[in-house]
Amino acid sequence: MPELPEVETTRRGISPYVVGKKVVSIIVRQPKLRWSVPESLHELEGEKILSLKRRAKYLLLESSRGTAILHLGMSGSLRVINVDLVPEKHDHVDIVFSTNKAIRLRDPRRFGAVLWTRDDPLQHKLLRHLGPEPLSEKFDALLLYTMSRKRKVSVKQFIMNAQIVVGVGNIYASESLFMSGISPKTAAGQISLKRYEKLVEAIKVVLSRSIEQGGTTLRDFMQAEGKPGYFQQQLNVYGRRGEECNVCGSLIKQISQGQRSSFYCSSCQK
Repeated sequence: MPELPEVETTRRGISPYVVGKKVVSIIVRQPKLRWSVPESLHELEGEKILSLKRRAKYLLLESSRGTAILHLGMSGSLRVINVDLVPEKHDHVDIVFSTNKAIRLRDPRRFGAVLWTRDDPLQHKLLRHLGPEPLSEKFDALLLYTMSRKRKVSVKQFIMNAQIVVGVGNIYASESLFMSGISPKTAAGQISLKRYEKLVEAIKVVLSRSIEQGGTTLRDFMQAEGKPGYFQQQLNVYGRRGEECNVCGSLIKQISQGQRSSFYCSSCQK
Protein backbone atom coordinates (compact mmCIF):
# COMPACT_ATOMS: atom_id res chain seq x y z
CA MET A 1 0.00 0.00 0.00
CA PRO A 2 1.34 3.47 -0.81
CA GLU A 3 2.06 5.18 2.51
CA LEU A 4 2.67 8.85 3.28
CA PRO A 5 6.19 9.06 1.76
CA GLU A 6 4.98 7.44 -1.46
CA VAL A 7 2.02 9.82 -1.68
CA GLU A 8 4.23 12.83 -0.98
CA THR A 9 6.69 11.60 -3.61
CA THR A 10 3.78 11.35 -6.05
CA ARG A 11 2.64 14.88 -5.18
CA ARG A 12 6.10 16.30 -5.80
CA GLY A 13 6.48 14.30 -9.01
CA ILE A 14 3.27 15.40 -10.68
CA SER A 15 2.99 18.92 -9.26
CA PRO A 16 5.02 20.67 -12.02
CA TYR A 17 2.72 19.13 -14.64
CA VAL A 18 -0.59 20.21 -13.07
CA VAL A 19 -0.25 23.37 -10.98
CA GLY A 20 -1.14 26.39 -13.08
CA LYS A 21 -2.35 24.15 -15.92
CA LYS A 22 -5.87 24.06 -17.36
CA VAL A 23 -7.96 20.88 -17.25
CA VAL A 24 -9.60 20.25 -20.63
CA SER A 25 -11.29 16.92 -19.97
CA ILE A 26 -11.74 14.09 -17.50
CA ILE A 27 -11.97 10.53 -18.75
CA VAL A 28 -13.57 7.99 -16.41
CA ARG A 29 -13.29 4.44 -17.73
CA GLN A 30 -14.22 2.72 -14.48
CA PRO A 31 -16.35 4.75 -12.05
CA LYS A 32 -16.68 1.96 -9.48
CA LEU A 33 -13.66 2.48 -7.26
CA ARG A 34 -13.83 2.38 -3.44
CA TRP A 35 -16.56 4.99 -3.82
CA SER A 36 -18.18 5.76 -7.16
CA VAL A 37 -16.51 8.58 -9.08
CA PRO A 38 -19.10 11.40 -8.96
CA GLU A 39 -20.46 13.03 -12.11
CA SER A 40 -19.73 16.37 -10.43
CA LEU A 41 -16.00 15.70 -10.94
CA HIS A 42 -16.49 17.08 -14.46
CA GLU A 43 -16.91 20.52 -12.87
CA LEU A 44 -13.11 20.54 -12.87
CA GLU A 45 -13.09 20.73 -16.66
CA GLY A 46 -12.11 24.18 -17.89
CA GLU A 47 -10.56 25.05 -14.52
CA LYS A 48 -6.95 25.97 -13.79
CA ILE A 49 -5.29 23.96 -11.00
CA LEU A 50 -4.32 26.41 -8.27
CA SER A 51 -2.46 23.98 -6.03
CA LEU A 52 -1.74 20.32 -5.37
CA LYS A 53 -1.59 19.55 -1.67
CA ARG A 54 -1.40 16.44 0.47
CA ARG A 55 -3.36 15.71 3.64
CA ALA A 56 -2.39 12.36 5.13
CA LYS A 57 -2.59 9.95 2.15
CA TYR A 58 -5.04 12.13 0.23
CA LEU A 59 -4.03 14.40 -2.65
CA LEU A 60 -6.01 17.63 -3.04
CA LEU A 61 -6.23 19.05 -6.55
CA GLU A 62 -7.59 22.55 -5.92
CA SER A 63 -9.33 24.92 -8.34
CA SER A 64 -11.49 28.02 -7.92
CA ARG A 65 -14.63 25.91 -8.36
CA GLY A 66 -13.78 23.05 -6.01
CA THR A 67 -11.30 20.34 -5.08
CA ALA A 68 -10.71 16.86 -6.43
CA ILE A 69 -9.76 14.47 -3.62
CA LEU A 70 -7.62 11.52 -4.73
CA HIS A 71 -6.57 8.46 -2.78
CA LEU A 72 -4.36 5.66 -4.12
CA GLY A 73 -5.92 2.88 -2.06
CA MET A 74 -4.04 -0.40 -1.75
CA SER A 75 -2.28 -0.58 -5.10
CA GLY A 76 -2.99 2.65 -6.97
CA SER A 77 -0.55 5.00 -8.65
CA LEU A 78 -0.71 8.35 -10.41
CA ARG A 79 1.57 8.94 -13.35
CA VAL A 80 2.14 11.76 -15.80
CA ILE A 81 1.54 10.54 -19.36
CA ASN A 82 1.19 11.85 -22.88
CA VAL A 83 -2.50 12.05 -23.77
CA ASP A 84 -2.10 9.60 -26.66
CA LEU A 85 -0.75 6.79 -24.47
CA VAL A 86 -3.13 3.85 -24.91
CA PRO A 87 -4.79 2.94 -21.57
CA GLU A 88 -4.34 -0.51 -20.10
CA LYS A 89 -6.78 -2.69 -18.18
CA HIS A 90 -6.42 -1.01 -14.78
CA ASP A 91 -6.13 2.61 -15.98
CA HIS A 92 -9.41 3.98 -14.65
CA VAL A 93 -9.29 7.80 -14.64
CA ASP A 94 -7.39 10.41 -16.68
CA ILE A 95 -7.31 14.13 -15.89
CA VAL A 96 -6.25 15.74 -19.17
CA PHE A 97 -4.55 19.13 -19.44
CA SER A 98 -4.17 21.68 -22.22
CA THR A 99 -0.46 20.81 -22.36
CA ASN A 100 -1.30 17.41 -23.95
CA LYS A 101 -0.26 15.78 -20.70
CA ALA A 102 -2.52 13.91 -18.33
CA ILE A 103 -2.32 12.32 -14.90
CA ARG A 104 -3.58 8.75 -14.99
CA LEU A 105 -4.87 6.73 -12.06
CA ARG A 106 -3.99 3.06 -12.29
CA ASP A 107 -5.61 0.97 -9.59
CA PRO A 108 -5.71 -2.84 -10.03
CA ARG A 109 -7.62 -3.49 -6.80
CA ARG A 110 -9.93 -0.47 -7.17
CA PHE A 111 -9.62 0.55 -3.52
CA GLY A 112 -8.58 4.07 -4.49
CA ALA A 113 -10.87 7.07 -4.83
CA VAL A 114 -11.47 10.15 -6.94
CA LEU A 115 -13.98 12.47 -5.27
CA TRP A 116 -15.13 16.07 -5.62
CA THR A 117 -16.12 18.79 -3.15
CA ARG A 118 -17.06 22.44 -3.53
CA ASP A 119 -16.45 23.03 0.18
CA ASP A 120 -13.30 23.16 2.30
CA PRO A 121 -11.65 19.79 1.56
CA LEU A 122 -10.15 19.65 5.06
CA GLN A 123 -13.70 19.51 6.42
CA HIS A 124 -14.66 16.60 4.17
CA LYS A 125 -15.92 13.61 6.18
CA LEU A 126 -12.84 11.59 5.21
CA LEU A 127 -10.39 14.26 6.39
CA ARG A 128 -11.87 16.29 9.22
CA HIS A 129 -11.14 13.81 12.02
CA LEU A 130 -7.54 13.11 11.03
CA GLY A 131 -4.67 13.74 13.43
CA PRO A 132 -1.73 16.08 12.77
CA GLU A 133 0.83 15.63 10.03
CA PRO A 134 3.87 13.77 11.42
CA LEU A 135 6.38 16.24 9.95
CA SER A 136 4.55 19.30 11.31
CA GLU A 137 5.23 21.19 14.54
CA LYS A 138 1.81 20.11 15.83
CA PHE A 139 3.10 16.55 16.16
CA ASP A 140 5.27 16.32 19.27
CA ALA A 141 6.03 14.11 22.25
CA LEU A 142 3.64 15.91 24.58
CA LEU A 143 0.76 15.16 22.21
CA LEU A 144 1.54 11.43 22.18
CA TYR A 145 2.16 11.34 25.91
CA THR A 146 -1.10 13.11 26.73
CA MET A 147 -3.25 11.06 24.35
CA SER A 148 -1.71 7.75 25.42
CA ARG A 149 -2.38 7.96 29.16
CA LYS A 150 -4.25 4.91 30.47
CA ARG A 151 -4.29 3.34 27.00
CA LYS A 152 -3.52 -0.38 26.99
CA VAL A 153 -3.25 -0.66 23.20
CA SER A 154 0.26 -1.40 21.94
CA VAL A 155 2.37 1.61 21.03
CA LYS A 156 2.66 0.38 17.44
CA GLN A 157 -1.11 0.29 16.98
CA PHE A 158 -1.35 3.64 18.79
CA ILE A 159 0.95 5.51 16.39
CA MET A 160 -0.74 3.85 13.40
CA ASN A 161 -4.09 5.35 14.45
CA ALA A 162 -4.78 8.15 11.95
CA GLN A 163 -6.77 10.07 14.56
CA ILE A 164 -3.59 10.27 16.65
CA VAL A 165 -1.15 11.05 13.83
CA VAL A 166 -1.52 10.48 10.10
CA GLY A 167 0.78 8.62 7.77
CA VAL A 168 2.68 6.33 10.14
CA GLY A 169 1.92 3.11 8.30
CA ASN A 170 3.12 -0.38 9.09
CA ILE A 171 6.58 -0.10 7.54
CA TYR A 172 7.43 3.23 9.09
CA ALA A 173 5.98 2.36 12.50
CA SER A 174 8.24 -0.69 12.71
CA GLU A 175 11.29 1.26 11.60
CA SER A 176 10.60 4.20 13.93
CA LEU A 177 10.12 1.96 16.95
CA PHE A 178 13.41 0.23 16.17
CA MET A 179 15.24 3.56 15.87
CA SER A 180 13.83 4.74 19.20
CA GLY A 181 14.53 1.42 20.98
CA ILE A 182 10.88 0.80 21.90
CA SER A 183 9.27 -2.63 21.62
CA PRO A 184 6.12 -2.64 19.46
CA LYS A 185 4.45 -4.73 22.20
CA THR A 186 4.75 -2.05 24.91
CA ALA A 187 1.44 -0.50 25.98
CA ALA A 188 1.14 3.10 24.79
CA GLY A 189 0.15 4.27 28.27
CA GLN A 190 3.33 2.86 29.83
CA ILE A 191 5.74 4.95 27.78
CA SER A 192 7.30 8.00 29.38
CA LEU A 193 7.44 11.49 27.92
CA LYS A 194 11.20 11.12 27.43
CA ARG A 195 10.77 7.94 25.39
CA TYR A 196 8.03 9.57 23.34
CA GLU A 197 10.49 12.36 22.54
CA LYS A 198 12.80 9.74 21.03
CA LEU A 199 9.91 8.13 19.15
CA VAL A 200 8.68 11.41 17.66
CA GLU A 201 12.20 12.25 16.52
CA ALA A 202 12.54 8.78 14.97
CA ILE A 203 9.22 9.06 13.12
CA LYS A 204 10.23 12.39 11.63
CA VAL A 205 13.67 11.07 10.62
CA VAL A 206 12.36 7.83 9.09
CA LEU A 207 9.62 9.55 7.09
CA SER A 208 11.93 12.35 5.92
CA ARG A 209 14.55 9.86 4.76
CA SER A 210 11.96 7.82 2.91
CA ILE A 211 10.64 10.90 1.11
CA GLU A 212 14.19 11.83 0.14
CA GLN A 213 14.70 8.35 -1.30
CA GLY A 214 11.47 8.51 -3.27
CA GLY A 215 9.34 6.19 -1.17
CA THR A 216 9.53 2.48 -0.52
CA THR A 217 8.92 0.00 -3.31
CA LEU A 218 7.56 -3.29 -1.98
CA ARG A 219 4.83 -4.35 -4.40
CA ASP A 220 2.89 -1.88 -6.48
CA PHE A 221 4.16 1.65 -5.86
CA MET A 222 5.90 3.56 -8.64
CA GLN A 223 6.76 7.23 -8.69
CA ALA A 224 4.98 9.64 -11.03
CA GLU A 225 7.79 9.20 -13.57
CA GLY A 226 7.61 5.39 -13.28
CA LYS A 227 10.76 5.06 -11.16
CA PRO A 228 10.79 2.95 -8.00
CA GLY A 229 11.50 4.23 -4.50
CA TYR A 230 14.73 3.17 -2.83
CA PHE A 231 14.02 3.37 0.91
CA GLN A 232 13.60 -0.41 1.02
CA GLN A 233 17.37 -0.68 0.84
CA GLN A 234 17.58 1.09 4.24
CA LEU A 235 15.07 -0.99 6.20
CA ASN A 236 16.44 -2.24 9.51
CA VAL A 237 13.66 -4.58 10.65
CA TYR A 238 10.63 -4.57 8.37
CA GLY A 239 10.45 -7.76 6.29
CA ARG A 240 13.70 -9.09 7.80
CA ARG A 241 12.42 -11.91 10.04
CA GLY A 242 15.21 -14.33 10.91
CA GLU A 243 17.95 -12.02 9.64
CA GLU A 244 20.61 -10.53 11.91
CA CYS A 245 19.98 -7.14 13.47
CA ASN A 246 22.23 -4.49 11.91
CA VAL A 247 23.07 -3.18 15.40
CA CYS A 248 23.49 -6.16 17.75
CA GLY A 249 23.41 -9.24 15.56
CA SER A 250 20.35 -10.79 17.22
CA LEU A 251 17.73 -12.32 14.93
CA ILE A 252 14.83 -10.09 13.89
CA LYS A 253 11.47 -11.37 15.16
CA GLN A 254 8.01 -11.13 13.64
CA ILE A 255 4.66 -11.01 15.45
CA SER A 256 1.09 -10.13 14.44
CA GLN A 257 -0.58 -7.02 15.87
CA GLY A 258 -3.97 -5.86 14.75
CA GLN A 259 -3.79 -8.19 11.73
CA ARG A 260 -0.50 -6.57 10.69
CA SER A 261 3.00 -8.00 10.85
CA SER A 262 5.39 -6.30 13.25
CA PHE A 263 9.15 -6.75 13.00
CA TYR A 264 11.54 -5.93 15.84
CA CYS A 265 14.76 -6.79 17.64
CA SER A 266 14.07 -8.03 21.17
CA SER A 267 17.58 -7.04 22.26
CA CYS A 268 17.55 -3.45 20.98
CA GLN A 269 13.88 -2.74 21.69
CA LYS A 270 12.45 -2.85 25.21
